[in-house]
Amino acid sequence: MTDASTASAETPPPPPPAEIRYSGEYSVNPLGDVSFTHMCARLPSVLRRICRMAWQLDRTAVLLLAACQLVTGAAAAVGLAATARAMQPILGLGTVADRLHQAVPALIVVAGAAALGRLSSALASYADRRLTPPLTTYADTALVEAVCRVEAAAYAQGGFADRQEAAEMGVVRTHVMVNDAQRFVAALIRMVAAGGVLSVLHWAMLPLLLLAVLPAGVGAVLTARVDYEMHYANVSDRNVRHMMRWWTTTPKHGDEVRANGMTGYLLFWYRSLSQRIDRRLLDAAPRTLRITLLSSAAGGFFLLLAWAALTWLAITGRIELAIAATAVVAVQTTLAALSQVVINGAALFHTSLYLTDMQTFLDDAAQRAPQRGELSAPTTVEEIRIDDVVYQYPGKDRPAVDGVSLSLRRGEILAIVGENGSGKSTLLRLITGIYLADKGRVLWNGADLATLDQNSVWARTGLVPQLFAQWPLRVRENVTLGQPRTHDDLHVWEAIDAVGMREAVEALPDGIETLLAREVFGGAELSGGQWQRLACSRAIYRRPELLILDEPTSHMDARGEHQIFEKIKRGATDRITIVVTHQLENTRLADRILVMDKGRVIEHGQYEDLVSSGGLFAELVALTQDR
Repeated sequence: MTDASTASAETPPPPPPAEIRYSGEYSVNPLGDVSFTHMCARLPSVLRRICRMAWQLDRTAVLLLAACQLVTGAAAAVGLAATARAMQPILGLGTVADRLHQAVPALIVVAGAAALGRLSSALASYADRRLTPPLTTYADTALVEAVCRVEAAAYAQGGFADRQEAAEMGVVRTHVMVNDAQRFVAALIRMVAAGGVLSVLHWAMLPLLLLAVLPAGVGAVLTARVDYEMHYANVSDRNVRHMMRWWTTTPKHGDEVRANGMTGYLLFWYRSLSQRIDRRLLDAAPRTLRITLLSSAAGGFFLLLAWAALTWLAITGRIELAIAATAVVAVQTTLAALSQVVINGAALFHTSLYLTDMQTFLDDAAQRAPQRGELSAPTTVEEIRIDDVVYQYPGKDRPAVDGVSLSLRRGEILAIVGENGSGKSTLLRLITGIYLADKGRVLWNGADLATLDQNSVWARTGLVPQLFAQWPLRVRENVTLGQPRTHDDLHVWEAIDAVGMREAVEALPDGIETLLAREVFGGAELSGGQWQRLACSRAIYRRPELLILDEPTSHMDARGEHQIFEKIKRGATDRITIVVTHQLENTRLADRILVMDKGRVIEHGQYEDLVSSGGLFAELVALTQDR
């Protein structure tokens, strides 16, 4: 025997999170080979994109923002010009009273310009607050819609989920992009106005100031590039961490986490992945430090040179003292405006990287959206025919469905059986048009699914998938799926009664109005079998032409299972029904049974014939009876 300390010493450490490495179109950093000039050239296109998005949502706010920027720039120019006029008498000869009296008109103009600038800034802030919420909602909704409408096959393609995670960051940055853009434009206009005044005072000052700020601009853009590189390197890990966070913290899996003692490992896993993400960011810190130090040193040198030049011009009498004093104010104003241009320009550039990721994903998703015909599916489906259909998932070495042919007629019940991975669920997706076949055709009343409008096809389909959703909606919406047929609940209760759920629903705190989300105050939860019954009621409520049930009773007790299959038999004459089940006794209700193995149909017939044939079906039945 070994004691506890020996056993502990022999216990292997928990495995760390897997390193995610993949290749292909999404593995290349889009900024990897982009020059600094090209990066800066992105700013006008980013501004145009922001303006287009904002213009679609609130034209009044966009016009108000534009007007405020112009007023702010004009106020800055007028204020500086008035300052120059005020300096002439203030620094001239005569008594203090006389000098101040002569300067009053110009000082009034300075105060008025400052007040006008403050007012325009306040109005710009108001316009920003009007634009930002709907713009963020617009971007967020566009991303959700793109994911919902994309071809289902896209989910299986490498890098799709990571690109979605990168696009999510674009949505997050949307709420600051209007503010960044309007601050950048406002600072640019102030810089032009102040720079123009400064150039009038002396031509040499403006180039020196530009040289003083340019290194800071270069440094800010290069730092933004490093930040984006780290963001890009961490996309996959952040995506996995986000998914694992949900699985770890959702109450739905709390029992499994606790009873199996997984808490320690999950915390170790989450912490390890977070540390790996942090390590990449820390490794980049020296690079950003070098960029900041070099740009600050160069900017400081040129700024010192600008002040030295101004001092020299004043001492040598090349400019009057009043002009020199005005130049001091103009230098400070121009320098502040230049700094804001740099800061907000870098922020806008930074935001543009994530917006580009978002737009690229949306464009890619649009290309992957179902490109199908516009014909409407038949109102009554008499026959579904599958002709030599082949479908292979990306990256797999063999088809999931390989050369399947069969015909289904209205009023028939077809049972599909087979071991895990035999291709049953994929075949269902092909029959419903969720996937389009790589080869062969799926025909509804002779019409190829590829030529039909997918929404009209799905309007005639009722599907109870093996992994069904437990929507955080009221009981009513969980049955109707937000598609009520009438204004009253008569048909909803009929569907609930059909699956034996009336008593359970009436026992909920608010009956059919109860929110099925225990995590929300006032919400309630159903058992696994009750949820599955509710999922079956959805399909029954739809009264579909094609009813598909994939393991519809796996969580139910014997009474519930019997009730569901009796309901299936009673309603079979009005539709085509397909049942996938591992409970082989339930296949007795089927008119025909399809046995699949490795994507192919290997047996096809009635229950008694298949049991006596000695094939795979007979073997599986014998195994269930031997338990």
